[in-house]
Amino acid sequence: MSRRSNGVTLQQLHYFVEVAAERSISAAADVLFVAQPTMSAAMKDLESRVGRALLVRSARGVSLTTDGTEFLRYAKQVVEQMALLEQRYLGRPPSRRLLGVSAQHYSFAVDAFVRMVKATGAAEYEFSLRETRTWEIIEDVRTLRSELGLLYRNDFNGNVIDKLLRDSGLVFHPLFLAQPHIFVSRRNPLASRKRATLDDLADLPRLTFDQGANNSFYFAEEILSTLSSRREIRVSDRATIFNLMIGLDGYTISTGIISDDLDPGIVAVPLEVDERIEIGWIGHSAIPLTEQAQRYLDEVRAVVAEAGVELLG
Repeated sequence: MSRRSNGVTLQQLHYFVEVAAERSISAAADVLFVAQPTMSAAMKDLESRVGRALLVRSARGVSLTTDGTEFLRYAKQVVEQMALLEQRYLGRPPSRRLLGVSAQHYSFAVDAFVRMVKATGAAEYEFSLRETRTWEIIEDVRTLRSELGLLYRNDFNGNVIDKLLRDSGLVFHPLFLAQPHIFVSRRNPLASRKRATLDDLADLPRLTFDQGANNSFYFAEEILSTLSSRREIRVSDRATIFNLMIGLDGYTISTGIISDDLDPGIVAVPLEVDERIEIGWIGHSAIPLTEQAQRYLDEVRAVVAEAGVELLG
């Protein structure tokens, strides 16, 4: 017998949550072992029942409408509460631990994620960690593809980032302030220096993370993005940027928090500038974090504290 709420079935809500996560009706159908036409028909029937368009369909998949994003918040709560009820009263096994995180390219974010996964007590889990562009981090959290995001802001980009977050119903929560460092290969002549200056970097290739179509200075992951550089290389992932540091003696500017286990060939050297980098997490203003998300943030704070950086709040 179908469980209904205002004419909407629990199964439809479950399907919708999976479609939103996969951004594809066919991919969601594969995950749930449902025929694609059945999934497609269920989504159309759901939209008909609620009287609103929830999905924008295209050849590349689906995206959520504004109504769809709001609907997803409630749908996830209903599905999760039903899973807890069945676990508590029907003896069902605990559901798989789920968490999605989107972040700029920080090794401390990966280190914390590793710790969180190792510490989980669930027999089964499904986690995702997306190191991606600034705009996509905000979009991932807005559409609930990820529960939280990690990014930086400072005096230069703060107003733009804050406005975009407000328009998306998101809030920035500060974690720590970092002194800017350059990341360079251990073989780089600057690696042995106690401090580096901007003049020291003049002849070195500057390595930055590509921001795609939204390649605005305000979305750059690195401070001082408006300063000109004679040699500039944009990359899309952290492994590539570290390989270029080693192969070309390039540098990038970041927080100074680096993992010897994850990045043994790279060192951080303080950069003599007046800037500070404020790192924080973003989430929905009206949706509290799950226990698993809180656990991940605890691991982030632990990694940062062990690096000798003072936490905010």
